[in-house]
Formats: sequence, structure tokens, C-alpha cells
Amino acid sequence: MPLPVTHPLVDGRTANSPLVRAYSGERPSRRPVWFMRQAGRSLPEYRALRAGTRMLDACLDPGMASEITLQPVRRHDVDAAIFFSDIVVPLRLAGVDVEIKPGVGPVMGAPVRTADDVARLRDLGPLTPERLAPVSEGVAATVAQLGSTPLIGFAGAPFTLAAYLVEGGPSRDHLAARTLMHADPQTWTALTQWAADVTGAFLRAQVLAGASATQLFDSWAGSLGLADYTAHVAPASARALAAVADLDVRKVHFGTGTSELLAAMRDVGADVVGVDYRLPLDEANRRLGGTTPLQGNIDPALLAAPWPVLEAHVRDVVARGAQAPAHVVNLGHGVPPETDPDVLTRVVTLVHSL
Repeated sequence: MPLPVTHPLVDGRTANSPLVRAYSGERPSRRPVWFMRQAGRSLPEYRALRAGTRMLDACLDPGMASEITLQPVRRHDVDAAIFFSDIVVPLRLAGVDVEIKPGVGPVMGAPVRTADDVARLRDLGPLTPERLAPVSEGVAATVAQLGSTPLIGFAGAPFTLAAYLVEGGPSRDHLAARTLMHADPQTWTALTQWAADVTGAFLRAQVLAGASATQLFDSWAGSLGLADYTAHVAPASARALAAVADLDVRKVHFGTGTSELLAAMRDVGADVVGVDYRLPLDEANRRLGGTTPLQGNIDPALLAAPWPVLEAHVRDVVARGAQAPAHVVNLGHGVPPETDPDVLTRVVTLVHSL
């Protein structure tokens, strides 16, 4: 299926943007930079807009989600917007009882741990365009205002969604999810396939509404060894990305603590691999055979360091990234909420000057 004729990649608005060119393996004259979690808690304008509104309600209010997505583009001059959402938004849209509790994170009404539990998820039905309308409307409204700046669609990877569902909420080591993976592989496969279909529909809706790239974010894949990832997780991630395989957009795959999984994460269908702060980009490039565009990987902890320390670090990240076929500068995880926004703007200016 081709992209709609009004899509910004088709009508030319974003096709030659620095971000899309870098994701395609080129090196544009302006080095692209954006930040994970750039839309959100570090911005005073975000806190003012969201006052009194619960997180998932904000994500599913098309006007509010659009405005939050646009705020960091206006403030920082970043080379991409990332659609304001949360990993569990597609679960909520599918009918799962989930809430984001302040200071805790996503919490499920009940954990999903048996074949019957998974069957009840399947009974909820697919993510239809009608259910996805708040997301599609928010993306379309955002793209209409971004002009030549591309929007990146966002979704949590099936393993991370499955881990939240099995654990019932955040977990340090995901023991229950990892146990289910081995103790009842048939139920685990059914769960991750369901999660993959939800994620794939969520990504596809964002692309058809105007996103110029997508990012699959696997928060918890770093808890797995390579053998478990390859056998029990990679098939579902491939299934999720296959939902947009017929649409001509670049796909980024990022996880935290995934230095040993990079090639496997690329091989599920990603065009670009995001690298967290733990692994230097030149070593990541070596592990990927020198053929894959990279994204990353400024250490978020250094955003609060004295400027000379941060500047030296940013310059080092850029120098190491220069060894890859292409490089999009980003953090090695999300923007911490206490970050001074002016520091992010200064980093963008520095990157563009190099």
C-alpha cells in the first residue's frame, strides 16, 4: 500500500529533511538531533498545559497531544518531533484496564498470566481505525503545523508491553514475565503476538496520518540474554514492524541495556538502531558490521554536569558516530524531568555547529 498523496514524505515536505536522509544512510550537511522524552516533564510549558490532566487522558486528547509534541520543536530547534504518547496507550485503546499512577508508572487492573487471561485479551477485538481515531487526529494536527520537520511515530515493543501485562506494573527484573516465557511458551507466544498486533496497528495509524518515521522502544529487553531474545521476543518485534513494512518509512529500534542484542534488534526489520549510553557508538557500529545508521547516545546524566564536561562528551559522541554510515544525535535514554531546557537548546546548537 502506498502512502497517501498528502503524506509529507510524498508531497515533499520531509523527504529531504536531515533526519529522513540520515535514517536512510546519508550524511546531510546539518547533523540531525532530537531527544527521547523531549516533549514532556522538563518543559515548564508542558507542566502548565498538563496541570490537572492525567497522563493517559493527555495522550488521548488530540489537541493536547499535538501541542505537547510541538513544544520542544519550537523551543529547541530539534530536527524531529516525536509524537507525545506512552507505551501503554495502545493497551488502553484496546480496552485493557491500565492507569499511569504518578510516581509509580503503568499499573494494570489485573496481571495477565494464564492462557485464559490471554484469551480475554483477544476477546477485546482488534485496534480498529475508530479506536485509533484520537491518535490519528493528533498526528494529523501535528503534521499540519510541522512543515518540513518530520514527525516520528512511537510505540512500545511487544516484549515491554507483555512484561507490563504479566507483572501487572513496573518491575526491576521482570521475573514473572521471564518465568512465563519458559514455563508456558505457548501462552507467552500468544501474548506477545497479541501485543505485536496492537503495537503494529498503533504504529501504522501514526504513519498513515503523517509520521515520517517510526521508533519501536523496548524498555525492558535489556533484562534478556541474546538466546532468550532471539527465541522468545524477536519474532513478535518482527511481527510488529511488519505492520508498516509496506509503507515507505524508516524504522528505528531502541532498547535500554541492549548492547548485546543490537544485531538481533536490527534484524527484526529495523533500518536504524538506537544505542543507549552504555556502549560507545564506534563499538556499536563495529558490532553491527558498519552497515547500519545509528541513533544516540549522549548520557542523560551529563545534562546536569558543567557545560565544559557536557560539551566534551557531545563532541566525543559525534566523533564516534562519524564512523557509522549515518548518525542521528540523541540521548542514550530519555530527558530527565529535572533537566534545564536551556541546556538542551545549547546541545542542539552545538551539534548543528559541528
